[in-house]
Amino acid sequence: MQITSEISFGTADTSKVNWFMAELVLVIMVLYVTMVYGPIAAFLVELFPTKIRYTSMSLPYHIGNGWFGGMLPLLATAMVAFTGDIYYGLWYPIVVALMTAIVGAIFLRETKDVDIART
Repeated sequence: MQITSEISFGTADTSKVNWFMAELVLVIMVLYVTMVYGPIAAFLVELFPTKIRYTSMSLPYHIGNGWFGGMLPLLATAMVAFTGDIYYGLWYPIVVALMTAIVGAIFLRETKDVDIART
């Protein structure tokens, strides 16, 4: 299997960029990130008893972010280079998100009305 592609390293024509819309899209994406990272700390704290909370929350969180998030650019680029399809690299975050949803649905328990100091 031979993979060929034509890559243009020309410069973008900045006169054709809609700067207002580009900035607006960036602001909207930042708002989406804040909607996720705002409540995530409270959500993660409730998952573990207070005696082991720091290690139980911190270790898997940082390993997950480092491994899956850190490898994202490398693996997505490799997948695109292997197939030649610029959208094929999107399968990596989609599969990781699906795995996370399935594991969370199976193993996470509800903590409402549970005294997390005694669990």
